[in-house]
Amino acid sequence: MSEGLLFHAEIIPHRSLSPRALRALLRVICALCGTTALMFVWLGAWPVGGFTGLELLLAAFLFRLNARGVRGVEIITLSAAGLLVQRTDPSGARRELRLPPSWLRLELEERPGRAPALILSERARRIEVARDLGEEEKRDLAASLAQALDNLRNPRWDNPQLREDQA
Repeated sequence: MSEGLLFHAEIIPHRSLSPRALRALLRVICALCGTTALMFVWLGAWPVGGFTGLELLLAAFLFRLNARGVRGVEIITLSAAGLLVQRTDPSGARRELRLPPSWLRLELEERPGRAPALILSERARRIEVARDLGEEEKRDLAASLAQALDNLRNPRWDNPQLREDQA
């Protein structure tokens, strides 16, 4: 970390399947659906084979789309210059947003049945950060970021001459 850095968080979406496990899962799904489709075609219900093929293509596309999401990353950095939010989407496009720390407010917006939204607001701008985190991780991130903002706004100076233990 650089010297003026007060807070740094990298948020990478979690995916429970590795690419190898995803390929294995797709093979199992293809085998099961293929066996079922062959049975229906053998019984004379041949349209089931076409629909099963479409179903497999859709499943493969959705799994691929989910696995592609892990390439996105969000970086939140706080320094004396301000709070910088850098987002890189799965296709590689990068967006940056800089907010001045003096007017910055941090709030956890509770949403029934879902993880709370972590909102950074500054005057008229409101952005949600850490969308990919669960409730526990968002609360930890909010507490850490709030502490870092408090340390930036209210620095604690240590003056040895003012210490009471030196008499």
